[in-house]
Amino acid sequence: MARVAALGDSITAGSPLWDPDPEVRRAIGAALDERSQWEWWAARAAPSLEIRNCGVYGERAEEIERRLTACVVSVDALVVQGGINDVAQGRPVEAAAAALRRMVRRGLALGLGVALADVLPWNNGWPTREPAIRRLNELVEAIGREEGVPVLPFHDTLEDPARPGRMRAEWTDDGDHPSVEGYRRLGELAFRLP
Repeated sequence: MARVAALGDSITAGSPLWDPDPEVRRAIGAALDERSQWEWWAARAAPSLEIRNCGVYGERAEEIERRLTACVVSVDALVVQGGINDVAQGRPVEAAAAALRRMVRRGLALGLGVALADVLPWNNGWPTREPAIRRLNELVEAIGREEGVPVLPFHDTLEDPARPGRMRAEWTDDGDHPSVEGYRRLGELAFRLP
C-alpha cells in the first residue's frame, strides 16, 4: 500500500461538503458527503493507495507550508496544492509560488515522490482574478519542470472550454469549489501517482 499525503487548502480538504477536521464535518451536518474530495475518488481508482487528507480551508501557501512536516509522517509521496487563497486575498503570486517550491523541495529532500497541483478556475473570481490564476499556474508549471515533479492538471480538468477561466456549472458546487462530480474528475482524471 502506497501512502500519499495530500497537503493543501479547501480544494484538498473537500469543501464545501467534506473536511478532514471532525469539528468542521459536524458543522457541515446533513450535507456531509465524503465523495466531496478528490482523494476519495483517487483511492477508489487506485485501491493500492492510502491517501491522507491534510487540507485546511482558507489557508495561503505559506500557511500550508507550516503544516508539511506533520502531514508527511510515515508517507511515501506528497501532493502539494495551494495558492488560490493568495490570489483571493490579492497577494503576490510569486510569493505563493515560492512557498509551493519550498514544499516541493522539502518533500524531495525527505525522499518522497512529489507532485504539484495547479490552481483551479475560479468562477466567483472571474474575470478579475483570472490573470493572477493564469500567472500562478505558469509559475507552477515552471516549478514542475525545474524540480522534476509532475504537475497535476486540476485547472484544465475542470475548465469549461466554452467559458475559459471558469468551471462548468456541473463541476462546481458554489463557484469556488468543485462539486462531487468535479472532485470525481480531479481524482480520476487529473491525479496521477507521483
